[in-house]
Amino acid sequence: MAARCHPVHDIGAAIASGSVPVSGMIVAPCSMRSLAAIAHGFDDNLLTRAASVQLKERRRLILLAREAPLTLAHLRNMTAVTEMGAVVMPPVPAFYLGHGTLEEAASQVAARAVDMMNLSAACAQAWSP
Repeated sequence: MAARCHPVHDIGAAIASGSVPVSGMIVAPCSMRSLAAIAHGFDDNLLTRAASVQLKERRRLILLAREAPLTLAHLRNMTAVTEMGAVVMPPVPAFYLGHGTLEEAASQVAARAVDMMNLSAACAQAWSP
């Protein structure tokens, strides 16, 4: 469903420039290696460079960090990117919504990430008591 695809080593791709108007970026899944590179400004590939651009332009950057359990290094990197303005959102299912299938739970996580971009009306299932 992507409109464009770029090789990860194409640092010259348009999305590596702050002059390209985008609403933000979701990294899903976000490995701890990518999270660390973003946290420390290692713009060594297109993913980390484009994420850094989102931070410097004060745009939304949502990182669906995947790892468990977490080490102190992971937590410190999560703190660092959060302090820079990113949102760390581990892809944890909302068990309280009672999804019947793994696909429903995964779709809810994806919908929540997209909703955090504030592009349109919310599409994730809301909790109601």
